[in-house]
Amino acid sequence: MTLHDDRVATLRHFHRTVTERVGALDEEYLARPRPLAASRLLWEIDEGADLRELRDRLDLDSGYLTRLVRRLGDEGLVEVEPSVVDARVRIVRPTERGRAELAELDRSSDALVASLLAPLNERQRTQLVDAVTTVDRLLTAGLVAVDEVDPDSAAAEHCVEHYFAELGERLEHGFDPAITGTASGDEVRAPNGRFLVATLRHAPIGCGGVKFFADRPAEIKRMWVAPTARGLGVGRRLLSELEERARRAGARSVRLDTNRALREAIGMYIANGYDEIPAFNDEPFAHHWFEKQLHT
Repeated sequence: MTLHDDRVATLRHFHRTVTERVGALDEEYLARPRPLAASRLLWEIDEGADLRELRDRLDLDSGYLTRLVRRLGDEGLVEVEPSVVDARVRIVRPTERGRAELAELDRSSDALVASLLAPLNERQRTQLVDAVTTVDRLLTAGLVAVDEVDPDSAAAEHCVEHYFAELGERLEHGFDPAITGTASGDEVRAPNGRFLVATLRHAPIGCGGVKFFADRPAEIKRMWVAPTARGLGVGRRLLSELEERARRAGARSVRLDTNRALREAIGMYIANGYDEIPAFNDEPFAHHWFEKQLHT
């Protein structure tokens, strides 16, 4: 994509329009005595937040975050104190005045949105809401990061734990990790394989592993996406990244197995070029086995 691509120009125009309509550049956003950035931080603090977590979630420079918190503190809206669990951790909380200001910000924000909808007819309002829903989903998808991690890391263990729990709920006869096919740390750790975790705002939302073999196709294991992140294309992205890792390792094809209850996963595999094949293992929880040829 080049700088002169029409899509870039369209999105830049959209950004300017939104900035103008919501008053993002106003020094007194929503007629309150502070710009948007400070009010947004107050919303994010809500009933209390770890400053480090806020910095990561909002992807803010530490110095800038400190200045914003100080500004809110000078207004008497927040106070910062050490965590009762770990004194090294600083927690920022709203004061009573801060809670009142949050309520006012919510009222003003609702009024702003109503003013955006008011000039439109009902059909246009529906179109706008539908379009914003789509834009929000796509922009959120762009925030997802996929990284190779150690399979024994906290993020990987979090994902696998939730994956097993979901299988236990969705599979007809439950799920027992003790008897399923293996994907131990050594099997999906270099050089024997790879393990990937997808994160959104630094929180793990999906995972997948791939095992390499010298004499047979690579095998994809532990594919999972958190229910709250579905619809963002995370599963397809993880699958593509795992295939690329297998290709780099010299695999000419990849295989996987899945349960008939996981209809969304089956649809994704078929849509991404996987063909159903006879069983290639004795996985007790599998009903379908798939393979895909990798182009070199």
